[in-house]
Amino acid sequence: MTLAAQLAEADRLRDLFAARDAVIVQTDVLQPADTLLDLYGEDIRGRSYLTSDPARGEMVLRPDFTVPVVQMHMQSHADPARYTYAGKVFRKQDSDPDRLSEFVQVGYEVFDGVNPALADAEVFAAIRDALGDLPLRAATGDIGILMAAVAGLRTSDARKAALARHIWRPRRFRALLDRFGGRSPVPPTRAALLAASDPFAHAGPDIGKRSRAEVADRIATLRDDAATPPISEEELALLDTLTGLRETSDHVLSQLRDIAVDMPAIGPAVTRLSARLDALEDHGVDIATLEFEGSYGRTSLEYYDGFVFGFYAADPNLPPVATGGRYDALTARLGDGNAVPAVGGVIRPDLVLTVRGMA
Repeated sequence: MTLAAQLAEADRLRDLFAARDAVIVQTDVLQPADTLLDLYGEDIRGRSYLTSDPARGEMVLRPDFTVPVVQMHMQSHADPARYTYAGKVFRKQDSDPDRLSEFVQVGYEVFDGVNPALADAEVFAAIRDALGDLPLRAATGDIGILMAAVAGLRTSDARKAALARHIWRPRRFRALLDRFGGRSPVPPTRAALLAASDPFAHAGPDIGKRSRAEVADRIATLRDDAATPPISEEELALLDTLTGLRETSDHVLSQLRDIAVDMPAIGPAVTRLSARLDALEDHGVDIATLEFEGSYGRTSLEYYDGFVFGFYAADPNLPPVATGGRYDALTARLGDGNAVPAVGGVIRPDLVLTVRGMA
């Protein structure tokens, strides 16, 4: 597959989005590292190409388009707005040398707060229509439901904040849940430290970057946590059910409504899901065959905070052909608290051509 073929496919896809009244935009290949890397998940941060500019400081080769497009939009104050773009993104592939370290990405972003459910459905349908009749499987999820469940737990704010930080790190999230729920014992060294009347009694000289005051504050935090009652087995079981959901969208909606009876905090998020499914049906999506996974999107970019989706080929070795989701909180962070509801998706033209050649 030649680069020329990929670029031609990228132009075709971008023009399809432009026909939906999306403004064609471009962003710099070199982006300020401090802003971008703070917003991406661990996976992207670890795979970014960094460089140092004498005048501009630490820079990064563009790992994706969404963050710079949001920055551009928050300065324009347009409302509503639709954007499309096409260009290369760059990611190191230390663990898999066969995967590309630079590839073309085409995207469609919608900034419209009038009806978020309609905007979610619009972006999903736009990506689906651009992919045409390719033999792809669609998967969806909703990070917002799990975020609402964590926020509604009957436990300390510190524990809820810790769990919220690690929603996109499933193993760490599970380890924290087991600890906060009393399912896993406190490590012996930590238990001895917390039990000591004076943890510094036999300490040597101060070394490292943390001061003794910072260590003391950390010990106090751990002691407060140790004194906090465990998260109930009922709530742990509900969270297990949420993260383990894997059903068609119509069936999962009824299950989530049942869970919301015992976990009212997720009620508004379930209502938003219901509205989204109605909007998807209006766009011709068969929700009776549309997959929903409770944990879908939890290893993707950390700025997704609602609806998430992806399109996959039958070959499990291929990356997703297209992905997307809602990222309202990202606009607030880049807009100094002035949030603009936003949702978008991206397609890889090289994978489109690969799947088309396999069909």
